Amino acid sequence: MQFSEINLSPQLIEAVEKIGFSELTEIQEKTIPLLLEGIDVIGKSNTGTGKTAAFSLPIIEKITEDTRHFVNALILCPTRELAMQACEEISKFSKFKKFVKPVAVYGGASMDRQIYALKNGANIVVGTPGRVLDHLRRRTLKLQNLSTIVLDEADEMLNMGFREDIEAILAQIPEERQTVLFSATMPPAILQITKQYQTDPVMVQIQSAAKTVDSIEQFYVSVPMGRKTDALHLLLTDKKPASTMIFCNTKKMVDELTEVLISRGFPAIGLHGDMKQAQRTQVMNSVKSGRSTILIATDVAARGIDVKGIDMVFNYDLPQDHEYYIHRIGRTGRAGKTGTAYSIVSGRKQEYELRDISRYTKAKITEVPVPTASVIKENAITSLKEEILESCAMEASEDARKLAQSLMETGISAEDILSAILNKRVADTMKTLPLFDIPRPISRKRNDKQEVRNTVRVHINVGRKERMAPNFILGALVDATGLPGSEFGKIDIYDKFTTVEVPTDEADFILDAMQQEKINGHKVAVKIHEERPGKGRRDEHFSGNRERSGRNDRRNGKNFDKKGSYNNRRSSYNGRNKKRRNG
Repeated sequence: MQFSEINLSPQLIEAVEKIGFSELTEIQEKTIPLLLEGIDVIGKSNTGTGKTAAFSLPIIEKITEDTRHFVNALILCPTRELAMQACEEISKFSKFKKFVKPVAVYGGASMDRQIYALKNGANIVVGTPGRVLDHLRRRTLKLQNLSTIVLDEADEMLNMGFREDIEAILAQIPEERQTVLFSATMPPAILQITKQYQTDPVMVQIQSAAKTVDSIEQFYVSVPMGRKTDALHLLLTDKKPASTMIFCNTKKMVDELTEVLISRGFPAIGLHGDMKQAQRTQVMNSVKSGRSTILIATDVAARGIDVKGIDMVFNYDLPQDHEYYIHRIGRTGRAGKTGTAYSIVSGRKQEYELRDISRYTKAKITEVPVPTASVIKENAITSLKEEILESCAMEASEDARKLAQSLMETGISAEDILSAILNKRVADTMKTLPLFDIPRPISRKRNDKQEVRNTVRVHINVGRKERMAPNFILGALVDATGLPGSEFGKIDIYDKFTTVEVPTDEADFILDAMQQEKINGHKVAVKIHEERPGKGRRDEHFSGNRERSGRNDRRNGKNFDKKGSYNNRRSSYNGRNKKRRNG
């Protein structure tokens, strides 16, 4: 449905068209007619579906010359950024209704300026619950004539602890009003608010979670533990997104990743909840101006901010809530455009988590390899060729022609000059790439059960003193590498260290994957085990204190005992030793 088909004034239609909107989104088509009639509405909708226009257009439409002198509508938002963004959008929609005056009120900003704006004819107030309540207590905000209140991102406001503030505000506004609530989820607390404060509300719900992400291509890369940053570096270099958002689960990770990417030459900037308002405003200005094309943020900090034209979203950490995955990747692929999202996972546990997300969103998330240096080089050359051919179609400046002529006068051929320039451009692209030569291993299906693979032992610097057990060791190896448990052989646990038999052709990968890994709470160091001169494996295997496991034991159905004797072959060997000692 087109905006021109709904019952809006010519001024609003003109403003909407000037912004570039023509077709209504699903949430707008279903809610705007209800809100124009004054009906209470519950909107279940995710970020990026056009909620702001859905509730603000009816509010603007209902303000008249007669009602312009008092606050007609109050819109509560969970964050300062969302309040600022919503107020800015309302200003654009009301461009041709000069008597509509939206004002944003939020913490961390000058109270005096907000008081002045409220007294200077504000008739739509957008704010965070805490600051709105503060103005009500000061009596600088008067709501006795309020006709509409909107709770935007209601679930997030409750998660942030604003329930008491919201209820205090609702208690101070007229009972005869329109109450509108938008929320991505509908937990019991939200339903309780709707029951207590709304009158015969109509539920408007977007059909499915998958609908929001249909236009977004979703991929993931699986990398060894500790190599996520290098994988991200290679993806950013290869894909060259014009605008990017990267999500982390903690403020500390945002700071660390931002620092690393900046040190590697990327125009990155971080955003999280510990930043003061001045810092947050500076970050958003840097992103909107294009000085920083990579925004790294936590979910809470990113909730409610709107950065236009995001080409690509990266989940550096998988979200702890499946709904957040939808919010995150919904930053791209907006307004009918396509987008791309990548998740970076390490270990089998995270792969299982991503599989659950895929089922929840009903979307296909395809595994792709991390771009290699050769692929990046090939793509850089192709891109450079296209760039040069495009430049050749344009008129060269006089300075450029003079430079070209002076180079030709040196006696160097045009081919050599061009080759030197191109060589430098390609070299600049390649010189900062991290070493990422260890591919993700592919599990081998072996038809011949008797096939013998070369093995080597790796040394892990924890043992019996750290209360290690075979299941701890094997579990950590499987989780960190993604290899099946059948890839690992004998596990020998000694007082101060442990050795594990692994395939020789996977040893480097396993060593790399186990860096920064913890086993049973202990940070470990892993290396190739060095055999003691003059001693074989048998001397070590039977050197007193030990616990051990082997792949053959599981196949034969044998159990481990507390002393470490664990299969028929070893038991018979122990028996021969016993006879020898008693003889």
